[in-house]
Order: sequence, then C-alpha cells, then structure tokens
Amino acid sequence: MLLEVSKAMSFLLSILSLYPVMMSAFFVPGARWEERLALAFYKIALAGCICFASGLLFSWPSLEGSKAQGSLLSTLPVRMFFWAVAGMALLFLASWYLEDYYVPLLWKNQP
Repeated sequence: MLLEVSKAMSFLLSILSLYPVMMSAFFVPGARWEERLALAFYKIALAGCICFASGLLFSWPSLEGSKAQGSLLSTLPVRMFFWAVAGMALLFLASWYLEDYYVPLLWKNQP
C-alpha cells in the first residue's frame, strides 16, 4: 500500500516539476529567447531527475504481481517527461521563429 501511495505522490510531483519548465520557456516577460532557453535547460534537468526517480518507483513490482513492469523508459512518468519536453521544444521553436520573423513585420505596419 505504501508503494502505491508513493507512486501516486511521485507522479504528482513529476507533473508539478514540468510546470516550471513551461513557465520559464514561454512566460518570462522581457527576456530574450537565449535567456529563456538557458533557464529552461536547468529546469528540464531537474524535472528529468524527478520523472526518472518516479519512473523507478513505477518499475518496481507491486505486492499483488511479482512480475516487474518492464524497462524504465516504458513507465508513465518517463514517457510523460519525453512527450512534454518534445512538445515544449516544438512550441519553443515556433515562438522563436514567430518572434524573429513575424513580429517585426507587425511593427512596421503601425503608424
């Protein structure tokens, strides 16, 4: 029972650790994309550690079933980490492109 509770708590902690990554990558007013990227890398490393630790808990066999879950990379927190980082990377590249190439065109048209 303690293992199941710790799995739920670690999964919640891994979800909460991905939230600051998103906030530092996109919602820092007045920061250039280089600064946002550097800050996001540190938070990605911390979130990765938390998600992989949670994945270790998920890979442990429970009392009911003595068979192990499989590899660490196939656990839910680790998959969620990889999907979140891939999605944020795509969104970050799109925002970088729009900031460099589209926003200056909007500024030219203002009187």
